[in-house]
Amino acid sequence: MHAAIIAEDFAGMRSQGRGLAERAGFSWAFHPVVINKEKLISRLPVRFWPHSLGLFAPFSLSSATRLIISVGGKGAVAGAALGKHYGLPVVQIQHPRARLSPYALIVASRHDRLVGPNVLSVRTAMHDVTPARLDQAVGLWKERIRAGAQKVLGVLLGGSNGRYRLEDAEAVALSDELAAFIRLTGARCVLTPSRRTSRQALAVFRERLAPLGAVVMDGDGDNNPYMGVLACSDVLAVTQDSVSMMSEAVATDKPVCILPLKGRSSRLEQFVSILEKEGRIQSSLRNMSFMPCNRLDDTTLAADEIHRRIQFSQEG
Repeated sequence: MHAAIIAEDFAGMRSQGRGLAERAGFSWAFHPVVINKEKLISRLPVRFWPHSLGLFAPFSLSSATRLIISVGGKGAVAGAALGKHYGLPVVQIQHPRARLSPYALIVASRHDRLVGPNVLSVRTAMHDVTPARLDQAVGLWKERIRAGAQKVLGVLLGGSNGRYRLEDAEAVALSDELAAFIRLTGARCVLTPSRRTSRQALAVFRERLAPLGAVVMDGDGDNNPYMGVLACSDVLAVTQDSVSMMSEAVATDKPVCILPLKGRSSRLEQFVSILEKEGRIQSSLRNMSFMPCNRLDDTTLAADEIHRRIQFSQEG
């Protein structure tokens, strides 16, 4: 069976849609929602629609499509319109910020406190971090990430957004915390930045942590070390600006520390509180254990709910 993923072209949204589609047993194609009409015209034969809402989305879906998976607010609008046009069920990831009735299922974070007959509340974001993928990443990345070290601290860096800041001052404070852990445990530290990590902040991490043997690993496509860091580290530290990164970290069996940033978000604070109540994270690197933990991953729960609620035709 085949699913169309409808979302803005952000890495986090792509991974959420892809992760849920694959966990539910669907092949998939990603169709970006575009706001700028000129960008879309250059990618003909895709046409714009629903234009009345100021969004541009794929008008032509594969005849094999049996499900639309929309992600985020703009994806929700376009996904609902496409579902109505094609007569296909729509599964929405994240609060749609709109009427709930167009969706066969809404997979909403528990911290959104969304209630409805078609709503499934989950503890973690959807993602594609599975034991099988982690095992594969070990084979590809173990030598480069561990480099013979007995203990490895993997650090997932986000960046500034509308709620949190990760600039020079924050990088200095986090570097001091990471340095203290490195000195205390003798762990090798491997950092991997995201697209939002500023060059200035990354330069601070390099300058302050490289003398302690820390390395920054970056890359794109098949050379992206992100999954390798998740798979090959003994302990993970994640900046608090990204629900997706925190969800992917706790889907491993590694102890996870949430690195604080300057700023405030009640939604993210509620999310962190949920992970704390599950006993899955710590708020400081002090006294971090290297013992494996239980994986926390609600993506399979959502995948099972799709098949429980929706009957799919095998034709086409």
